[in-house]
Amino acid sequence: MENLTFYHTWFPFIYLYGVGGIAFLIGMFLILRTQALSLDKDHHKKWLFLLIFGFLYYASIHGTFIIMALKN
Repeated sequence: MENLTFYHTWFPFIYLYGVGGIAFLIGMFLILRTQALSLDKDHHKKWLFLLIFGFLYYASIHGTFIIMALKN
């Protein structure tokens, strides 16, 4: 268990969702700016919610499993 350090557990998590989050936000900005996703339409609002929820869901599942691994 000595190799479960910050650099082997939380640093990849922060990098993955930090850099990935920036790419996600840039993509969301472009989608909204070009009106590929119009917030005037209800089904587009649902897709926006689904995209944001999905990103946060996977980040939280990943974080939960890291915490579970560190408690062992």
